[in-house]
Amino acid sequence: RFGVPSGRSLWPLGKTILIFLGVVAILGVTVGLLVHFLAVGKVYYYQGDFHISGVTHHDSCQIGASPESTALSKDIETKMLYMFQNSSIYKEYVNSEVIKLLPNAKGSHVHLRLTFEFPRARRHRVWTQIRAILHQLSKNNAASWKAVPTSIKLTEISKATYEMLAKNCCGRRATNSIIAGNKVVNGKPALAGMWPWQASLQWQGQHHCGASLVSSRWLVSAAHCFQWASSPEGWTVNFGNVEKDPHMTRKVQNIILHENYRNPYHNDIALVQLAEDVPFTKFVRSSCLPDANLKLSENASVVVTGWGHLSHGGPSPDILQQAFLKIIDNESCNAPHALSGMVDKTMLCAGFMSGEADACQNDSGGPLAYSDSRNIWHLVGIVSWGQGCGQENKPGVYTRVTSYRHWITSKIGL
Repeated sequence: RFGVPSGRSLWPLGKTILIFLGVVAILGVTVGLLVHFLAVGKVYYYQGDFHISGVTHHDSCQIGASPESTALSKDIETKMLYMFQNSSIYKEYVNSEVIKLLPNAKGSHVHLRLTFEFPRARRHRVWTQIRAILHQLSKNNAASWKAVPTSIKLTEISKATYEMLAKNCCGRRATNSIIAGNKVVNGKPALAGMWPWQASLQWQGQHHCGASLVSSRWLVSAAHCFQWASSPEGWTVNFGNVEKDPHMTRKVQNIILHENYRNPYHNDIALVQLAEDVPFTKFVRSSCLPDANLKLSENASVVVTGWGHLSHGGPSPDILQQAFLKIIDNESCNAPHALSGMVDKTMLCAGFMSGEADACQNDSGGPLAYSDSRNIWHLVGIVSWGQGCGQENKPGVYTRVTSYRHWITSKIGL
């Protein structure tokens, strides 16, 4: 019998090692992806809704809410925060807020937005728990809010949709971080989107004054900014954090000075109408106008912003500056060693008697902003006048917007 020689040969050791390493690498990548998608936390966004029976509220979030709507929204937010922070998903909870209160045929509708962070594997379970907590919240407050527990809806939404829910809401910033430092004079720049209602009034292409956007078409500024040129020709408005590289620019269609404005600073308020609407973005949004009855207590925290001089007669910045100030009561401001009775009831003082922070030249017309208990910002003052910049016992003086709230409404309807 003839034998057949074997054709089998040994598999090279090097190839075996390479294949083994390749398999290990593939397994490692697979396990890593599984861990990433199933165990690593991801931010999820939700829209929540429920009905209030028989009570009409109208807070479209595009103008300042009524005191009643503000109180209800605050109560809802406070109790919602408490329930989530004391629930089984407190570690996943990030934020929750009321966006709108809108009337309907049977009462009002409450619109919420919520943020959570958790691994993908817990997606359905957390959604169920969120909905159950909202249901219990409305059930607990069925008597006080007239809430209807069976009306609760919860929808997972994209980040873009989440941001759109509040894009047209006045006084809400897309950027919430604050750079340390509290001076416009020798201060630090603000982050882009931090003060999105701030605008630069440009006369023949040069920054002249500040202004505050209060709707898609109207701004509030100081009347003295226009004492040499009150016709809209030659004026443009820049929006964005960098004065010389604006996010967008608009022409001016109309300028309305207060009828009783007297040079230099009495009734120092003006309204500026744009030639076309401004689309709201992350970097351009409106400030809320305050309720006429808003009372600011002494030492209340406020912020002034602008592209004014960094020191008296000094250079001007290209990036928006911010100053963190305190309200000073008019009596202290009018003391003989301070401003000697020059501040009337339609004005307010802000800063420090020590002179450590202040607005300066070319900040005129810009906003003095105040954040309420819901972190919604209101335009409470307009940069008007001062003696020097940051001098001891010479705080800045601002037009008190609450004194002109009804006048603003009579002119532009807000």
